[in-house]
Amino acid sequence: MAMLRLASRPVVILSSLFFPGASPPSISALTRPYTLSSSIISRAFLRPPAASLSAAATAAAPAPQLSEPPGSAPHGELDPSYLSCSMPGKRLRVAVLLSGGVDSSVALRLLRAAGHSCTAFYLKIWFQEDFENFWSECPWEEDLKYAKAVCEQVDVPLEVVHLTDEYWENVVSYIIEEYRSGRTPNPDVLCNTRIKFGAFMDAINSMEYDFIASGHYAKVVHSSNHIDNASELKLSEDMVKDQTYFLSHLSQAQLKRLIFPLGCISKNEVRKLAARFDLPNQDRKDSQGICFLGKIKFSEFVARHIGEMEGIILEAETGDFLGNHRGFWFYTIGQRQGLRLPGGPWYVVEKDTKNNVVFVSRNYFSVDKRRRLFRVGSLKWLIGAPPTEISQLQCKVRHGAGFYNCSLSLELGENGQEDVAVVQLPEDDQGLAAGQFTAFYQDRTCIGSGVILESWNDQGFPVCQKALEIARMEDKSKLGKPVKIKVKPEGTVG
Repeated sequence: MAMLRLASRPVVILSSLFFPGASPPSISALTRPYTLSSSIISRAFLRPPAASLSAAATAAAPAPQLSEPPGSAPHGELDPSYLSCSMPGKRLRVAVLLSGGVDSSVALRLLRAAGHSCTAFYLKIWFQEDFENFWSECPWEEDLKYAKAVCEQVDVPLEVVHLTDEYWENVVSYIIEEYRSGRTPNPDVLCNTRIKFGAFMDAINSMEYDFIASGHYAKVVHSSNHIDNASELKLSEDMVKDQTYFLSHLSQAQLKRLIFPLGCISKNEVRKLAARFDLPNQDRKDSQGICFLGKIKFSEFVARHIGEMEGIILEAETGDFLGNHRGFWFYTIGQRQGLRLPGGPWYVVEKDTKNNVVFVSRNYFSVDKRRRLFRVGSLKWLIGAPPTEISQLQCKVRHGAGFYNCSLSLELGENGQEDVAVVQLPEDDQGLAAGQFTAFYQDRTCIGSGVILESWNDQGFPVCQKALEIARMEDKSKLGKPVKIKVKPEGTVG
């Protein structure tokens, strides 16, 4: 057993993961309740929130004018359509998640323009200190500086919330476990479910906010009877930026408490509003990367928290030894970047996690490599139960504007309790990866999601017997030097 001490936490790499007989961890971690540090309140909030509006005062409050209140927009009235997703006319107390970026800043200003009483919250987690020495200054300091400047423009209080332990226990440990097991997790889904609208939502439960808001591109439609009837998660007006995929694993209880002001406008309009509001961060680029990692590259995250272990790369069809890699956890099915092999393009088609072997092919998109039937576990339905009509749904297998028409059937999983959905697509998708989420839709409503399991069509990419036997060799030094890769013939499907 090898131990790497990374940051202030020991990360243990079990050698049994790389040899036959080891069993991968279960994805049932998704169904476990997240944990919340008991000290979050005492060390998180810099000052108490503003006094709560009483129910009577809320009911009696006059509807806000569509013209902006002082400090909201200096150049005339807003088009009423901009406020459509901000629940104008209700005079609510809203906790606004503010990252320092343009989207959440515009969301805050729209809520103010709709007449709501807002308090901004900046979530600070351990990654930001852990990678501090990668840059001349901490990346979160710039984010927090912009968040403060945005709040000062309109006299909105800003609180800093420390979620160090919560993020490690509920997101990072799961991500590391999944990568070690050869799966490809989606940390953004877990961030939303367990941190932004999980640990944070629980932390402010006693503070009597009516809703929590963020800069996500999605719509939430609340019924007139907000307490008893289900709220719906709808697609954003901007289909390219739509983020319902990342929100698809929320519970109904979480959804009932959310507002997404940007769900009714496009990204282009958000940029125009940022300039109109003269936001101090109006020219900032959109953040990229894994959830809260910000500037940290994925490879840096994996190397720092799992380490590296050299393994071999084999051609799936021939078993030829093509080269070496840094560890199977750096690669996902369908990946072509980072292989550093000539004569490509080469794609990762399978991984042997027990023996730390990566199989590649130049024929990933060949017509005989079918990828249209797969299983999905850890299902969560936003209405609490599976849809009654499951033969004509739509689904997303990754973030983006693309949908598939699909049908699904439900069956009991291996444990005999949890439902597993068998999903049928009308065409092949070569990028299906175990550990990623599939989100399901009926028309423009997101109805739930689950995690793609290891198998589809009863097998993965066909790996030849020679390659499988080489992968099981204990002493791979006997392979000698990698073969000289031949140039791929012209006109070959790849």
